[in-house]
Amino acid sequence: MKKLINDPADVVSEALRGIELAHPSLRVDHEHKIIYRADAPVQGKVGIVSGGGSGHEPLQGGYVGMGGLDAACAGEVFTSPVPDQMQAATKAVDSGAGVLHFVLNYTGDIMNFEMAAELAAEDGVTVETVIMNDDVAVEDSLYTAGRRGVAGGILLNKIAGAAAEEGRDLSAVAEVSRKVIGNVRSMGMALTSCTVPAAGRPTFDLPDDQMEVGIGVHGEPGRRRLPVAPAKEVAAMLVEPVLADLDFTAGDGVLAFVNGLGATPLIELYLMYGEVAAILEKAGVRVARTLVGNYFTSLDMAGASVSLLKLDDELLRLWDAPINTVAFRWGV
Repeated sequence: MKKLINDPADVVSEALRGIELAHPSLRVDHEHKIIYRADAPVQGKVGIVSGGGSGHEPLQGGYVGMGGLDAACAGEVFTSPVPDQMQAATKAVDSGAGVLHFVLNYTGDIMNFEMAAELAAEDGVTVETVIMNDDVAVEDSLYTAGRRGVAGGILLNKIAGAAAEEGRDLSAVAEVSRKVIGNVRSMGMALTSCTVPAAGRPTFDLPDDQMEVGIGVHGEPGRRRLPVAPAKEVAAMLVEPVLADLDFTAGDGVLAFVNGLGATPLIELYLMYGEVAAILEKAGVRVARTLVGNYFTSLDMAGASVSLLKLDDELLRLWDAPINTVAFRWGV
């Protein structure tokens, strides 16, 4: 294992120290491993809290800030945050307008956020929860009941953050959040495994001449293992199941998102986007907005995912609204 770390046990806490030093617009609660926007709680605004295992950076802390999340709870690598973290974050961002929890659909995350919501309710905080479950690759797995939450959650963070910034109430922000989840579908693939620092070895074995199609962001098995194929064929393997799951030809176009899993360079991601765009054009799907880059990673895994978000006037306007976070910054 070759990594720029000190002690594997300290990776998350030391990374959080670096985040705080690098970004004065954020503040970090090191005891609870929570990243906050510096001005939270914002008076009169619905608070938005998300979180999950570390190792997916810039998710979730990279989306904390004006127009995004109010707080992100950092679990250990690929491990859900604990309820105490989520409860602390929920109380800290509540200004009286209530708090929205965004939870990736993994069993541990769901259970811990449910417990945190119950604890917050005892503290007098009104909480609503939105489950992110955009992965079309598998319906159920060892880690989930229903579909997994993957890169589509990035788009949710942005759009819901803009709605909250407008001053919408809790039910209205939850409503637009659920519209996003209903309109987004994703699928990914991997060329290599990732290596969790504490383990010191690859999470799973993937021969050099094979790829995993439909893989989960923690290395969970996908739909099938196949010989490595050209990018054009890989793009079709990812896009066609997404198009088969939801009609993307109607509405005001789509946001097409090609996401890298950590070790795939931009030259390959942009090449992939070219193939994705060609498939969408042939299918009669109009691309209104694009996003290409490493936004929801899996440590050092080589691979990519494709997400499509069906847009309407409201979602398009909220996507274009100003945001100032580590990962997204425009309109400010």
